[in-house]
Amino acid sequence: MKGQLLALLQSGAYISGEEMSRKLGVSRTAVWKQLSALREQGYELESAPKKGYRLLSSPDTLLAHDIEAHLQTKTLGRNIHSYDSVASTQPLAHEEAAREAREGTLIVANEQQGARGRLGRQWQSTKGTSLSMSLLLRPDISVNQAPQLTLLAAVAVTRAIEAVSGLVCDIKWPNDILYGGKKLVGILTEMAADPDRVNYCIVGIGINCNQESNDFAETLAGIATSIKLETGNPVQRAKLVAAVMNEFEWLYDEYIKNGFAAIRPLWEARSVSLHTKLSARTPSRIVQGYSLGITDDGRLRIQDEDGQEHLIYSADIELDN
Repeated sequence: MKGQLLALLQSGAYISGEEMSRKLGVSRTAVWKQLSALREQGYELESAPKKGYRLLSSPDTLLAHDIEAHLQTKTLGRNIHSYDSVASTQPLAHEEAAREAREGTLIVANEQQGARGRLGRQWQSTKGTSLSMSLLLRPDISVNQAPQLTLLAAVAVTRAIEAVSGLVCDIKWPNDILYGGKKLVGILTEMAADPDRVNYCIVGIGINCNQESNDFAETLAGIATSIKLETGNPVQRAKLVAAVMNEFEWLYDEYIKNGFAAIRPLWEARSVSLHTKLSARTPSRIVQGYSLGITDDGRLRIQDEDGQEHLIYSADIELDN
């Protein structure tokens, strides 16, 4: 009920207790109790005789109702598990999947202490300033289509960041989102599958939201950034989570109905990994050449200096600047 109550207050205009009671189908006493609980959480509410209540400011918390207040989805993010501190949201999402949790279940954490990105690399997640989440999906797709979900997620996240903060970000194949050449977001997609079909996928997303320069480790200085560092303003993380879910849902619906062809031009429009010279480092080799584009299943096409085309499934990319 708190999420529905907050949704009614989002306009910033006064709304009476009687109107809230009527719209939510509960007593005015129940509304008053929930408003009191929101005040204790840190929501600043103003009340005025004959006018009602209005929302003045919101805490930067990541409880389920904080996010639900901004959701416009039917499925994604409608079953939220929120944690203050975890080792990683990914295994928690896998546990929910094993319990037959419904599609759209979302694990959100205020801090990750043992987060890992692609190839097992450490992902720094600072308490209270970063955003870590894992989304459970159950698409009816083949195993070789699963990497497309990482590309779809990148489109959803870049659109959400732009909507909430105004930043227009770049996508670096296969799973990074950059601003000004610095890493802002990492995406990690994992799956459980039979030989021919995917049982479920977990899309993990880590976003640098409100870090200051000194919040990053020395090894990340100069290569990582945050939304606050780039805009000068903090971002409300619950609102950003909801924006990602809102964007993700319509893109995912379009993908399920019409395939990756519907998503591909949106990804290509924001990519810095296309039609440029680069090198791709895989566990077994380094491929240098010109990026021709991506295949329908999301692999990167690189043409080397001898004219031979290489299809890269996963690699570390270095752009030739």
